[in-house]
Amino acid sequence: MIEGAERLQTVEEYYFSKKLREVALLKAQGKPIINLGIGSPDLEPPFRVVESLKESLADTIAHKYQSYQGLPELREEIENFYRNKFDVSLSSLTEVLPLMGSKEGIMHISMAFLNKGDKVLIPNPGYPTYSSVTKLVGAEPVFYDLKENNQWLPDFSQLEKQDLSIVKLMWISYPHMPTGALATHKFYDTVIAFAKRHNILVVNDNPYSFILNDKPKSILYYKDAKKHCLELNSLSKTFNMAGWRVGMILGHSEYIKAILKVKSNMDSGMFYGIQKGAIEALKCSDLWYISLNSVYQRRRQLVWKLAEGLKCTYDKDASGLFVWAKLPPNLKSEDFIDAVLKEHSIFIAPGTIFGSNGEGYIRFSLCAPEEEIEEAIARVSQ
Repeated sequence: MIEGAERLQTVEEYYFSKKLREVALLKAQGKPIINLGIGSPDLEPPFRVVESLKESLADTIAHKYQSYQGLPELREEIENFYRNKFDVSLSSLTEVLPLMGSKEGIMHISMAFLNKGDKVLIPNPGYPTYSSVTKLVGAEPVFYDLKENNQWLPDFSQLEKQDLSIVKLMWISYPHMPTGALATHKFYDTVIAFAKRHNILVVNDNPYSFILNDKPKSILYYKDAKKHCLELNSLSKTFNMAGWRVGMILGHSEYIKAILKVKSNMDSGMFYGIQKGAIEALKCSDLWYISLNSVYQRRRQLVWKLAEGLKCTYDKDASGLFVWAKLPPNLKSEDFIDAVLKEHSIFIAPGTIFGSNGEGYIRFSLCAPEEEIEEAIARVSQ
């Protein structure tokens, strides 16, 4: 057998990839599993999105290779979206790059800017892919603490005490995943000034802005952001299009050029019909967001009740697609979720998969119908 590359020794299989196999096996054995672990929207995309995909199949260019930069009209609609929703001006020609999901953007950005040995600031807790991709490209993760007593925001006074001389990149994600914490205007000004002082490229991963959040923000709105920052975004959560794999990277033209060098060597363009659907999604009126959030508001109320049934506490001011809940004292996250899975056939994500600061917390997804959440409440109440 040919041995795998050494870089594979630095990472493990993604937690949900492994755990969902276990959940699937339990289901195959007849266990009535309720999955509240993963944030895969179960609702339908907007009607016009699906219709546009269907209609596009008759277009003469539908089945050909597409541009590495995406359809011009998709880039233009992303430009319009950012202007209308975030008050951010972008050039669709040079500052917008559609992606096959924002997750691939994490790899593209890392390959475009990181050399072996470069250091990367990564939030703890945070999205595990930031760390795994950093290791895969030979860079070094440097975890910075996010704590509940600081509203899950970085402590810049502590960061300034570190040797930042070879830090090249910093990942942030607000609204924050997994905690749902929101960032203030002051935070964005502070992180941009921090990036400027230390010559660090800050990337804001921003896929949850419109879920249970009345005031969506983009880091690109703030002064000097384009010089020092990039933003990733996605249609997965906002428009229930997770499986469509549509994302985008936005920022200064020179940064976009560097990322395109990587991307154009890794894929041959996004499927035409998916791009046409994405265009329609970005045109949705405010009624779409109101309707979507009305569903999630009802679900969140039920998940709060479920959390209380499990003797957990939570922050009602948090936003996003999840409820981040604190366990009673002295309980371990993974032991707790394994016990709930065994005793009640309910799968919840342990906070530890997002970093050591997730110990003592669990994460509930809102991507389940109300009747399933009500059934979960009934099970833990017995």
